[in-house]
Formats: sequence, C-alpha cells, structure tokens
Amino acid sequence: MIKPIEEYVRSIVDFPEPGIIFRDVTSILEDADGLHLAIDLMQEKLDGVDFDVVVGPESRGFIFGVPIAYNQHKSFVPVRKKGKLPCETISQEYDLEYGSAVIEMHKDSIKPGQKVVIIDDLMATGGTIEAIIKMIEALGGIVVKIVFLMELEGLQGRKRLEGYDVETVIAYPGK
Repeated sequence: MIKPIEEYVRSIVDFPEPGIIFRDVTSILEDADGLHLAIDLMQEKLDGVDFDVVVGPESRGFIFGVPIAYNQHKSFVPVRKKGKLPCETISQEYDLEYGSAVIEMHKDSIKPGQKVVIIDDLMATGGTIEAIIKMIEALGGIVVKIVFLMELEGLQGRKRLEGYDVETVIAYPGK
C-alpha cells in the first residue's frame, strides 16, 4: 500500500547546521512508489491548466518536470547553470544565501505568448524561480503556474513569487 507522500521524505535534524531540519528528496526518488506518487501529486496541480511548455531548473526540476511534460505531451525546457548550454542563451543572476549564481536557458526555447509551467522540487527563498520567471518573461512567455513538491514556509519564498499561481504538494513550517 502506498503511504502518504510525507512519509517518503527523510528529515535530517541539524543539517547543514544546528536548528535546521533538512528535507531530503532523494528518499522519495529512491522508492518506486514514492517517486510515482510525487509525480502524480505534482501533475494533479496542473488539472485544468492550459499550458504549452514545462520549464525546470537543474537538476531536480529535470527529475520531476520531464515526466510531467512527457505525460502531458508538452515540451520541456531545461534551465542550467551558466556555461552548460550549447546555443545562444539568456541569463539571469540571482542571490544565494552566501553570494550569487547565474542560470541560463536557450534564447529560442520559449516563444512569445507561450504559456509556461515551472516545476521544481523545493521552494525555499524563491530566488531561483524568480530568476527563471524573469528569463521566461523577457522571451515573451507567460508563467501560468508554478508547482513544487515541497515548500519551506519559514523562508517565505512565496513573497518573491507574489502574483503568480504557486502550489506545493507538501508544506513544512519553519526552515
């Protein structure tokens, strides 16, 4: 019998520092029932949503985004760290907890007017997804939905994504 999705998530106390509970997605991926359930539950969040393309950041956005794109017969656009994509790219810098990073997507991956769904495993501060939204919109795409498997509510990522339709399968209070 399949357990509730929360029971597939391994929680590691005091990692990476004291007071933090690390929510480990690999324990979902390593269990066939957990992986199947996670993808199904994320995909259910798209019921009734009209969209053309799925976008996901490396690497776990790929893991969950590709099967959803495949099941819905939609294309998938990868967002990668700077320097990993071979064709002309658009890039966006964003802040991390310590420092900053740059992500990229191909300039021709989103066509003006396309309706886009963003899929990722975890909403923390929302910085990565905010950067992805900026690139999609710069290319003329319209973000119609953002779906995460897990949300760390204490990091208030939703504030950065205000005005967008954001849903999560599992919400954890705290960080």
